[in-house]
Amino acid sequence: MKEKRWIIKQDYDLETVENLAASLGVDRIIATLLVERGVTTFEEARRFFRPGLDQIHDPYLMKGMQNAIDRINRAIADGQRIMVYGDYDVDGTSAVALVYSYLKELDRNIDFYIPDREREGYGISYQGIDYARETGVKLVIALDCGIKAMEQVDYAAQYGIDFIIGDHHLPGDEVPRAVAVLDPKQVDCPYPYKELSGCGIGFKIVEAHLEQRMGVRLCDLPEQLDASRRQRQEDLKLRLLKYLDLVAVSIASDIVPIMGENRVLAFFGLRVLNTKPRPGIEAILKYGHVDRRKADQADASDQADRAKAGYFEKELTISDLVFLVGPRINAAGRIRSAFDSVRLMLTEDPNIARQLAEDINAYNMERKDLDTSATEEAKRRIDNDAFYRGRQSLVLYDPGWHRGVVGIVASRIVEAYNKPTIVFTEGSDGLITGSARSLKEFDVHEALEKCADLLEHFGGHKSAAGVSLRKENMRAFLDRFEQLVREGLGPEEVVPEVEVDCELGFSQITPKFLRILKQFAPFGPENNVPVFVSRELVDTGGARIVGTNHLKFNAIPIMERTSPYPAIAFQQGEAYPRMRKGERFDLCYQLEENYWRGRTEIQLNVKDIKFVD
Repeated sequence: MKEKRWIIKQDYDLETVENLAASLGVDRIIATLLVERGVTTFEEARRFFRPGLDQIHDPYLMKGMQNAIDRINRAIADGQRIMVYGDYDVDGTSAVALVYSYLKELDRNIDFYIPDREREGYGISYQGIDYARETGVKLVIALDCGIKAMEQVDYAAQYGIDFIIGDHHLPGDEVPRAVAVLDPKQVDCPYPYKELSGCGIGFKIVEAHLEQRMGVRLCDLPEQLDASRRQRQEDLKLRLLKYLDLVAVSIASDIVPIMGENRVLAFFGLRVLNTKPRPGIEAILKYGHVDRRKADQADASDQADRAKAGYFEKELTISDLVFLVGPRINAAGRIRSAFDSVRLMLTEDPNIARQLAEDINAYNMERKDLDTSATEEAKRRIDNDAFYRGRQSLVLYDPGWHRGVVGIVASRIVEAYNKPTIVFTEGSDGLITGSARSLKEFDVHEALEKCADLLEHFGGHKSAAGVSLRKENMRAFLDRFEQLVREGLGPEEVVPEVEVDCELGFSQITPKFLRILKQFAPFGPENNVPVFVSRELVDTGGARIVGTNHLKFNAIPIMERTSPYPAIAFQQGEAYPRMRKGERFDLCYQLEENYWRGRTEIQLNVKDIKFVD
């Protein structure tokens, strides 16, 4: 087992914790978890535990929003053809599906376009603009891309095509000369929340347009409205809700923070997904063996058939979207055409949804094979090539690797070696193209900015980015990137770490504690499932290896009079011999509900084990 550092969070004020615990009537552990998430007052806690659509921000605070809405209205009024353009990943395709489906209700003269990953690459392409010109498009709404597409927007303008850019990536020193550039990360954008997904930006466009049409805003205080406008505000909420399942899928898949506005959007999006998901999402879930129907909604034979096939009933979470829905929607753009992903999310016909879901699941199986073989080859090179020994960064290139999986491979390499990683393959126009993934301590986008003179294109976030360069610049880039990583990471930061919220005794795991803990959901970045440490534990004697090197056991404290809890430690079978000997250990874990054969039990999902010498 790799040695890991346990980092117990301590960046909170104890007096604030005590005051919050008293005002809410909760124990210090719950209050500590809230304060760690920036929730420090009774009112902030009320809003945290009771999300409402009235908590999201006024879309017109976003720089350029009024210009965008005015241009959309002019296009509709003048009968101009509109094209919704988006990236080929989950965030981009869900954004396109959202905005296209809304505008389609107002104007039939509308189209959508997703660039081909292999032929066009990421972002706004000249091929896409040529398609717009050939089909008579006069307005392009670009989502989840375009913030650095200066030349492409100028090219489109030559043919009388206007652009609205709706992006959430970091802008450069200049932004395109578009009719409107919607990106909260612009330094002069007053929009108070900066971490919307690309689909979230699309939702704000729809929200702004619908508010204008209905003559009322979500941010209007109900007590200041007359009865007619209050009713319109409620109707507005209902009309917006139907788009939030797509926003939730994008938030989960694009790994954006789930605090603030994103948490509200994800909360209601999950509610839609758990009550009335669109047919395409419903069809995809079947391939994750998730069936939302309750047992009493199916006859006995149907229940037996579903149980035999391995289906299980559960409430969908962000984690389900990350692991069951997102990869499958992504697979179409990685392997074939992301147009299929958009069609899946748009269709209202269950039969078409089932066929598209079947195709997309097949793409996902193919993607898994490509990703597994490329990852294994990458690991062999790292382990056997002397070039990589002692390096703080890992940069790999193989012209045979599929462009659709290099990002996944980079993520797996970071997980295995805990080093900033870039995986390259053959690109178009004589370039090599790749995906970068990083540790939270190292800003890979900032590092790429410092290598800009060696690159043709790059863009992304602090922890993930896309990049392309010419082959002749590769050696110089390798050396400079390695130097930047060495300067940016200390030796201790390349040791894998587990961030711990606080210590917890088994006697503190009460029904009330678990009930409140569940209300912290939806979980995700900046609001992760809490991680606890319990000390001086032993196994009750039933430790065993299951699956491929997973360790199951029952943990009980030596010093507390309490019942044991079942635990699962994935890929930690190396601890089995010492545990069987009865050695004491400390556990770092998350509390979770385990569903098995119709029963639910509390289980410890173990992140790390340290034996007490």
